[in-house]
Amino acid sequence: MNRPMPNFLIIGAAKAGTTAVYAYLSQHPQVFMSEWKEPSFFALEGNPTPFAGPRDAVGERQRTRDLARYQALFRDVTDQRAIGEASTLYLFTDQAAARIRRYLPDVKLMAILRNPVERAYSAYRYLRRDEREPLPTFEEALAAEESRLRANWEPIWAYRTGGCYYAQVKRYFDLFPREQIEVYLYEDFERRPLSIMRDTFGFLGVDPTFEPDMSIRYNVSGDVRSRFVHSLFAAPSAAKDVLRPLLPRAMRQRLRGAIMERNTKPTQSLMAPETRCALAEFYREDIRRLSELLGRDLSEWETS
Repeated sequence: MNRPMPNFLIIGAAKAGTTAVYAYLSQHPQVFMSEWKEPSFFALEGNPTPFAGPRDAVGERQRTRDLARYQALFRDVTDQRAIGEASTLYLFTDQAAARIRRYLPDVKLMAILRNPVERAYSAYRYLRRDEREPLPTFEEALAAEESRLRANWEPIWAYRTGGCYYAQVKRYFDLFPREQIEVYLYEDFERRPLSIMRDTFGFLGVDPTFEPDMSIRYNVSGDVRSRFVHSLFAAPSAAKDVLRPLLPRAMRQRLRGAIMERNTKPTQSLMAPETRCALAEFYREDIRRLSELLGRDLSEWETS
């Protein structure tokens, strides 16, 4: 018996809107998204070593390194035309593209890229929000990045190198036909989300006129209003596993997203101007090469 496998993947980047796109795609009646957003199978297959950073183990509830367990995520597929999942490790991890090519040579791939300076700081604020980042300043966290990655911390801790998109995207361009890959910009998604979602629907071959409920902003970074509410809804838990079958997934997503959004307020901290300038200089050449690779003007990233 043939076991279902996805025919499209959202491959990243982290902190670039993938959670929102995953949630909006999940609402489309012709789209099936895996129950867990980030199974990360193609990044982790054959690697039994868990990530070692603070509370990295929480994510292990969603990740799978086993093919049969991965395929089980799609066992409830019925007549949906587009079957997918969203794992941001796929863009960052060196081996993921080749594994995807081996298993799914005809798969459609979607990447969402964000100004790398903003993405880096958003990742830091996200981990501070969740009380995982122990260092009190962004500059200290940047200085610790290399040693943390050597110690096998999860790639979400790759604040600086996570935004070096050129090599990450080129791996996929080298292995897959260009028509199988769509690259979107987070900034475009922020400005015109419905237009971008309709474009993704067209790329996936489903009804592009469908309008998802986009009233909720998902996975926003910021400061937590109530630590109790945040801890209750932010991470997977056994209690939520028991309650999961009682509510339809779309309803659970919207409920959790709405509560998390209301419980998050804009951060009061700003990136130091000298840090912003240093990161902008660090990314300058990578942005130029990415711009040439995509055939797209990315000067907005260099001037922001």
